[in-house]
Amino acid sequence: MRKSLLLAATAITAISVPAYAQNDRADVDDNIIIVTAQRQAQSAQDVPIAVSAFSSEALEAQQIENSSDLQLTLPNITFTKTNFTSSSFTIRGIGDLCVGVSCDQATAIHLNDQPLFSTRLFETEFFDLERVEVLRGPQGTLFGRNATAGVVNVVTAKPRMGEFEASGDAEYGNYNAIKVKGMVNVPIGDNIAFRGAGIYVKRDGYTTNLNGGPDLDDRDLYSIRGSLRFEAGPDTTIDLMASYFRESDNRMRIQKQYCQRDETGILGCLNARRDAQPFNANSTFTAALSSQEFLATQGIPTAFALGSLYGPDQYSGIGIPADSRTVNTAFTPEYFTSEMTFQGKIEHDFGPISAQLSGTYQKVKLDSRQDYNNNIGRRDIYAPGLNTLAAAAAGLIPGLPAAYFSPLAAAIIPNGPDGVLCTSDTDTIGLGAFGGNSNCATTPLQYDRSNQENSSWSAEAIISSDLDGPFNFLVGGIYADYHLTENSYYVNAFAIDYVAGLLGSFTSLGNGLPPSFLGTPYFRNNTDDLTVKSYGLFGEVYFDISDTLKLTGGLRYNNDKKNVQARSTLASFLVPYAQTTNAFESPFVGSFDADPGTPGNQIFQNRQVKNDEITGRAVLDYKISDDNLIYASYSRGYKSGGLNPPLQPIFAVPASFRPEQVDAFEIGSKNTFGDGALQLNLTAFYYKYKDLQLSKIVARTAVNENIDADIYGAEVEAIVRPDPDWTINMGFSYLKTKVKGDTFNSDPRDFGGGRSDAVIIKDITNASNCAVASGSGNAAGVNAFVNTVNGVINAGLVPGLAAGANLQPTVAFPADGGIASTGAFGICGVLEAAAAGAFAGAGLDPAAFGGIEYFAAGVPKNIRGNDLPQAPKLKFSVGVQYSMNFDNGMSLVPRVDLAYTGESYGSIFNGNVNRIKGYAQANAQIQLNGTDDRWYVRGFIQNVFDSNSETGLYVTDQSSGLYTNVFTLEPRRYGIGAGFKF
Repeated sequence: MRKSLLLAATAITAISVPAYAQNDRADVDDNIIIVTAQRQAQSAQDVPIAVSAFSSEALEAQQIENSSDLQLTLPNITFTKTNFTSSSFTIRGIGDLCVGVSCDQATAIHLNDQPLFSTRLFETEFFDLERVEVLRGPQGTLFGRNATAGVVNVVTAKPRMGEFEASGDAEYGNYNAIKVKGMVNVPIGDNIAFRGAGIYVKRDGYTTNLNGGPDLDDRDLYSIRGSLRFEAGPDTTIDLMASYFRESDNRMRIQKQYCQRDETGILGCLNARRDAQPFNANSTFTAALSSQEFLATQGIPTAFALGSLYGPDQYSGIGIPADSRTVNTAFTPEYFTSEMTFQGKIEHDFGPISAQLSGTYQKVKLDSRQDYNNNIGRRDIYAPGLNTLAAAAAGLIPGLPAAYFSPLAAAIIPNGPDGVLCTSDTDTIGLGAFGGNSNCATTPLQYDRSNQENSSWSAEAIISSDLDGPFNFLVGGIYADYHLTENSYYVNAFAIDYVAGLLGSFTSLGNGLPPSFLGTPYFRNNTDDLTVKSYGLFGEVYFDISDTLKLTGGLRYNNDKKNVQARSTLASFLVPYAQTTNAFESPFVGSFDADPGTPGNQIFQNRQVKNDEITGRAVLDYKISDDNLIYASYSRGYKSGGLNPPLQPIFAVPASFRPEQVDAFEIGSKNTFGDGALQLNLTAFYYKYKDLQLSKIVARTAVNENIDADIYGAEVEAIVRPDPDWTINMGFSYLKTKVKGDTFNSDPRDFGGGRSDAVIIKDITNASNCAVASGSGNAAGVNAFVNTVNGVINAGLVPGLAAGANLQPTVAFPADGGIASTGAFGICGVLEAAAAGAFAGAGLDPAAFGGIEYFAAGVPKNIRGNDLPQAPKLKFSVGVQYSMNFDNGMSLVPRVDLAYTGESYGSIFNGNVNRIKGYAQANAQIQLNGTDDRWYVRGFIQNVFDSNSETGLYVTDQSSGLYTNVFTLEPRRYGIGAGFKF
């Protein structure tokens, strides 16, 4: 029997069927046989692996327009957008939980069997495809650069020889949605054909902005593709493909932000619920460094403060619309992305041996900006400080030369304290508003930017056999080269400009330096250069033990090397106001830093990591009958490690994170009964996961760690055809994931670790949190310790800190906030020194307070047994389609699909605040097909219940307020469409 290239990896089961009527059961059976990637039809019921696929007709029938829609039908599959213009396609609880430029994808994305890197393929909508394949489970032998979760393989339609073909489709729906797509196939002689296809999508936004202007979250995109096939001989085929995708609109990366407001300001948001409330802005970096309390420690007149940490904050009394698609923003989102892809493949059969050489080149650009808080803050809170700045700029404050403050006022309040407020633009030279690069508005702006540029290429060679005997083989190799030349995440805010200018002016004044600001006047985490070089050598053998018993075995060697050049900057070095060139070339370095004594963080950090691993798989399958198959398999998956970005201030976190490894055990059964009346496939699996890569925010930056986990579950897929006109497809899955062993980690939402004898501190020098806890369980003692330390700070007894901070005693958080600890504003570095006994001679002996433990990263809690994120325990789906065939050759085909996704968690720390509720989604359509299927018209509705279904969440940094970003599916859409083909 022929062992094709992807014999046990890409033969496909179609779990759905075309929207067109079928004439008899034999035709129905034909529709569930999909060709493999090696040009040979292969019955999926003979292939011992859990795979699913959709033909182009099935995609249309089930209204699967993009990658997000795939999750509604497939068992143990979820998809969500993520925080930094990316996404996570999760299979059996394994998704892209790692965040950063050096993270590999857990679910490998392929286009025509070839791997893609940092692709925006999921941004566009599907058009002119042969099929979309989803392989569940580690692909440790044949695919790309390995994959721990599985593979999504998008296969484009290829040119057809011999005849001219064309098709077109137009659709109009609510939100003024227009979609047009088309295809043309042109034969060029007897052995060459060209196929061109494209799609254009434009619609109004889904989200209302209470501040006026256009609705947000619209779409305006197009994609084009050209393919050429040359049959150079009876045994040789050459395929070439080029595609381009572009989107430019006001689409939102983050749909909504929720918070259970913390009135103390120490956390910003509490830990019990996600309410439609504004976070407490006193918890933020800008509030801390512009506060009366911090300025007092620096000897700066508190009249310059933009407020007090114990007073009203920027969002006090500001409401948040409960509706997930209503926001209030003064900054209109901007979204741009483009992707250019070239592919080539040559295949040749040498009789019993076949050879294939393929390659891909890809170039991707991305740039997105959005309101950082999706809300408009109060300007009046800033009025006293701005009035003082204006007075200093006019030379009206004795001892403060106007020359040190007039450049600051000119940059951010050019028309005086009652005029517009100017916020630094996201430039690349570190000058912002002080270099004339700003956005001005009547309200204080805050927005972020995520941008990236990268290119990649890969080449793969494969040799496979087609021998007559019981033994066959496949060997191959792949090399991939990825180069990222720009990746930055910015946070810009008017208050950051104010802090950068004010602290810079006083620092330069106190040191006799020219008037200067602190660069950069915005947060920027920047990867200037990332290179990934990877190669793999792989092979499989296929042995027919008997006519009914078969063995597959494979091995793969992986080698990955990554080099990263990165930096993180935020108000960390002096830049003269008069400087108009790159701020990173400033002659003044390290005069002020949120981490005292650390040099300016404008210096790039160069890091490297190397990994190699051997993976493989073994499969034994037994054919009970022609219609019944059972199999058992073992496979090992691997995902390379990576590098954490630089942090500011410096925290003790690993510079790198380890590779992932998963050992997967699977048993399954594939069955067909009643001559195709019922197709029933069953799968059960167990994964032993080592060093799962997991991300959380530390110091405004995503940091990745490793944990171990166990995963097990079961899947059922069925197609029922009671007669040729009815088709019912069903899917069900159960999934259990849990952190393995005693695993201690600190929860960013609760730095006290759930302990009542702990105090959570908001550091007034950088707005990060730390914690101190009693060594003896003495809650009163640890609170007394913190209050005593704050008294020492208030009195000016700490070297380098002036008196007058007026830090207040510890306070209890609200009883319904999910925080057992107390909290206080303070200075973590002083508390750390005091806990180590540095002030014992001044009456601060830690032993006198019952013993004190200091935790820079929070009190760790045991997360043993917790569920992994984005891993719902239950999922099910059902679709019903009926074909009414008329005597004139026309048909009317109604279809209804319903999918339910059970609840899950958006964070490894679980708990109600991280719970993602289960949701149901329903689609319906009815289609009238013309004679010989030459034309059709249809009406459709998606998300019938208009559910605001949340698919994922992300907890932001402590210095940003600990609010929760959520990501949702699209609202209800409906419309009409028509198409033709000939």
